[in-house]
Amino acid sequence: MRLFRFALAVALCLTATLTHAAGLRLIKVRSDGAPTLQIAVWSPCSAAAGEVKLGSTVLPGTMDCPVSGEKLPIIVTSHGFGGGFTGNHDTTEILADAGFVVVGINHPVDTGAGDMARADTLAALIERPADIKRVIDYMLGEWSDRARLDPDRIGFFGFSRGGYTGLVIAGANPDIRKATAFCPEGNRKPSCEELQRNEIPTQMPVHDPRVRAMVIADPAFGPLFDRNGLKDVRIPIQLWASELSGEDKITEIRPDYFTAIDQELPIKADYHIVRNAGHFAFLSPCPQDTAKRLPKICTDRSGFDRVAFHKEWNASILAFFRKHLIDARQP
Repeated sequence: MRLFRFALAVALCLTATLTHAAGLRLIKVRSDGAPTLQIAVWSPCSAAAGEVKLGSTVLPGTMDCPVSGEKLPIIVTSHGFGGGFTGNHDTTEILADAGFVVVGINHPVDTGAGDMARADTLAALIERPADIKRVIDYMLGEWSDRARLDPDRIGFFGFSRGGYTGLVIAGANPDIRKATAFCPEGNRKPSCEELQRNEIPTQMPVHDPRVRAMVIADPAFGPLFDRNGLKDVRIPIQLWASELSGEDKITEIRPDYFTAIDQELPIKADYHIVRNAGHFAFLSPCPQDTAKRLPKICTDRSGFDRVAFHKEWNASILAFFRKHLIDARQP
């Protein structure tokens, strides 16, 4: 893991200066002809922190707390395969406590909280970025506290498939035919069968120039992006890669994919390799009962401290978004 001289200091400053709890609202976003989106909105609020239970996850925060502040920057988050908006809740809470409105989404096509029947189809590659645009449209156009938001300060955070989603939102154009790289001989995944039948989605990928900066971790589907496909990605990106992700046996995730993306981006990313970390080290540290139920996701390599890493990681993410969405846009 690359060490940051300022990271511990930033983390300590956060602990010393934050007075707001993270407010939390659960919202269903509906529109004609599209699946309903379940989103969670974390926001600054002046109430004391309580606890919110969502399924088996207990989050520090205050449900339906009035939003505190004006001209607030926004961060939209995107989860990985089978995940959901609580997967990186510690990161979202830190950002909300620091004055950002953070919007998490359960992507209908491949969230573990929904129907996973289409999760392994090519549709996910097109629908996920479209979901992000719908969420931004909702937050700026329909959300009850939209007047408190700054439409010129929008960022994005994505993990795994969420990282792929972010690259597309930022302007990347994936070559979906190259997804055959994830179809070893005999693989019967629906996406592989679609490729064999040449059933490639005809919709153009959705980009959103309102997103001004992004943080992505272990982005999936790296081989779909070559230099030409990434040439229009021209926003600041902080790119994180786990050193041992290839050992997790996830076909769409490999360390060399992340290196290739870093090399092909037209604007140099703020690139970090997390030593001795597997792919799931980027997810929030697991409480004890979750660790027992989901050992593959919650168990890290010997010598890797997920809690300590997340303190440093969250401080670095916050510093990045402050630099590009707040400091760079001060009047």
